[in-house]
Amino acid sequence: MHCLARALRRVSGPAWGWGQRRLQRLGSGPCPPRGGGAWGWGVGLGLALGVKVAAGCEQEGAPRQEAAGEVKPPPHGGLARAIESSRDLLQRIKDEVGAPGIVIGVSVDGKEVWSEGLGYADVENRVICKPETIMRIASISKCLTMMAVAKLWEEGKLDLDAPVQKYVPEFPEKEYEGEKVTITTRLLVSHLSGIRHYEKDITKVKEQKEKANKALKLMQDVKKSNQEKELKEKEDKDTEKNDFAEAKSEQDGEAKGQNLKPVKRTKEFEHEEYYLKEKFENVIESLKIFKNDPLFFKPGSQFLYSTYGFTLLSAVVERASGCKFTDYMLKMFRDLDLLATVLDDNESMIYNRARCYVCNKKGRLVNAPYVDNSYKWAGGGFLSSAGDLLKFGNALLYSYQVGQFKNSTKKLLPGYLKPDTITMMWTPVPNTEVSWDKDGKYAMGWVVVERKQEYGFCRQQRHYISHTGGAVGASSVLLILPEELDSEVINSGLVTPPRGVIVNIICNMQSVSLNSTALKIAKEFEKDKLA
Repeated sequence: MHCLARALRRVSGPAWGWGQRRLQRLGSGPCPPRGGGAWGWGVGLGLALGVKVAAGCEQEGAPRQEAAGEVKPPPHGGLARAIESSRDLLQRIKDEVGAPGIVIGVSVDGKEVWSEGLGYADVENRVICKPETIMRIASISKCLTMMAVAKLWEEGKLDLDAPVQKYVPEFPEKEYEGEKVTITTRLLVSHLSGIRHYEKDITKVKEQKEKANKALKLMQDVKKSNQEKELKEKEDKDTEKNDFAEAKSEQDGEAKGQNLKPVKRTKEFEHEEYYLKEKFENVIESLKIFKNDPLFFKPGSQFLYSTYGFTLLSAVVERASGCKFTDYMLKMFRDLDLLATVLDDNESMIYNRARCYVCNKKGRLVNAPYVDNSYKWAGGGFLSSAGDLLKFGNALLYSYQVGQFKNSTKKLLPGYLKPDTITMMWTPVPNTEVSWDKDGKYAMGWVVVERKQEYGFCRQQRHYISHTGGAVGASSVLLILPEELDSEVINSGLVTPPRGVIVNIICNMQSVSLNSTALKIAKEFEKDKLA
């Protein structure tokens, strides 16, 4: 028996001790332990193998404790297939990239139908990921900031087309090639301002953009060519395809992309400014990092993804609102009921906060280096949970759709933003591009893919809105797939907004591409919803 106990401890790991502690809590409930220590071994082994403990054998009146990986029954039984297939997909991706932990949340028509954590929020202390786990959301912070900008614009406090110096005179007026140019809030939210990202060398940025443009042209050429031609010219195009892969890996966009093998450190995360440790007291002070640097192009002429552009945007929000940027954002979070969304402040005690991880040069998992994100609150400085980001997505989707629904009984409340405001936010802007979704264009703080189908019974491109994030020790995505409403549904009075699927995935390791995964999962839930 002692040999068996030792063997079980090795197999079950932390679940062994957990099972024994669980046994002590059960006490003399309706199913008292029988067989002495053997019962503890059984619980430990069962948990190690992912077997649920029968609910009837828990202490009477005590709250039920969930085992690692155990899932609450979905409120919509018809979505069981989508949940199972999506969990399998997410587990495969987690295993493929070696991520310590991933948390997912899915809502259908405004109701959260699935939230689950896979793996560990803290590897060293074996803290399991759960739906309440809080992680860095990286560039999804830009979407939150965009909502603040839109609210101020609706209230008449912010002019999107005024020079930023109207609100932030500390930011110097700019010239490009000897010509005086104007940077506006509208240009900032669409990354058209010419303000640099983390790369300071304009020559390197131009080289990367040329490679990216070459890659895009190659992709379009391949699409137009037929299968026979591709096979015939396969050998000649090998070199070009290698160039394409290299260009994609180097393209700007905070380590986002379609490739699902991102464990290697990309050039994006080799920039020193990613790892700033200085704590800035306010957003005006953080402008000193880049405010005197030259523009990379004439504002409005080109797209360059820039987190520093959103740092300047935070200063605009601060002055337009009349209160400190962080205070304004926290007030907005309260209004939106985002109680788990907070600043990524190293000093604060934040319950359920996950640790962050990276892979070292040998490919081993290590703790992410210390960083202070106070220089980029607006562009990548918030923490949140899967549940909060679903609420945020639903608030946007409701605002977008509420104006389309029949509201004769006046039971539908107004959205946080007006429908026309959301439509403006989610309209693709000319001269923009995104590296992590070849079908999309950048709008205002969001990436938008428009509905399109070129051929009958062929690929149908759905309309969806998303944003991904990549930060030190974190990756994220928030994707909104609106339902394609018809007039009969809208005028029936039987359904209310929001209508559609929202998927949020957060991960505590950097360089994990999640956009295409979120889209696949959203389509799985939509399929079951319509079945």
